[in-house]
Amino acid sequence: MSIKGKVVITCAITGSIHTPTMTPHLPITPDEIASEAIAAAEAGAAILHLHARDPETGKPDQTPEAFARFLPRIKQGTAAAVNITTGGSPFMTVEERVRPAAQFKPEVASLNMGSMNFGLFPLLDKYKEFKHDWERQHLEATHDLVFRNSFKDIEYVLETCYENGTRFEFECYDISHLYNLKHFADRGLVKPPFFIQSVFGILGGIGAHPEDVSHMKRTADRLFGSDYRWSVLGAGAAQLRVAAQAAAMGGNVRVGIEDSIWAGR
Repeated sequence: MSIKGKVVITCAITGSIHTPTMTPHLPITPDEIASEAIAAAEAGAAILHLHARDPETGKPDQTPEAFARFLPRIKQGTAAAVNITTGGSPFMTVEERVRPAAQFKPEVASLNMGSMNFGLFPLLDKYKEFKHDWERQHLEATHDLVFRNSFKDIEYVLETCYENGTRFEFECYDISHLYNLKHFADRGLVKPPFFIQSVFGILGGIGAHPEDVSHMKRTADRLFGSDYRWSVLGAGAAQLRVAAQAAAMGGNVRVGIEDSIWAGR
């Protein structure tokens, strides 16, 4: 991967991790999601990573109808590439998660490259009360949750979106996920160049230490050579630090409220 050229900025607008109690800045309604996406593009984001939410409660909503409420405005209001999640929420089936990308045929869709523990329950220590009942349940349930992305699940997403011309953002939360991507490449099910999104700092995945960032890149270099573009996201307070390190190493960056509501520790 060359260190020359422009840095591609992805902005993850709302996600499915944070809840309305955590920040008043979390986009929830279709108007808020569309407005923030357009503003991010105007600020320099080339890719807009999109989830949908219930406009009343803020609960993640992966129905195509929910995405249809804001996608037209975003497509009309910006030339940025639209990236629809197929990760959705760890509580959803792969069939639920892939439906919006299958229906709307975006330029890009995310694809989680392996199963993992996905621990959000430590966030319970930061909040005593919640606006909605689902928020506490959402966090508590991750104490005993495996975010399933089996080989069969990954194949299902690839097959479902194959005819759409959609390119994938391969989300790798650990070193093993890079090897999973290599497995699919060796089978000819995915073609280079690969857009790899390395995710740092989620409990259950690789940490956010500078050595973790370097190790992820070294492994990707060894497995894929020059056949990939590398992007990173740091979860929580690690977001800016991880982004700065990756940019200095020639990588691309992902930022946004989905990944962090803090500017630092």
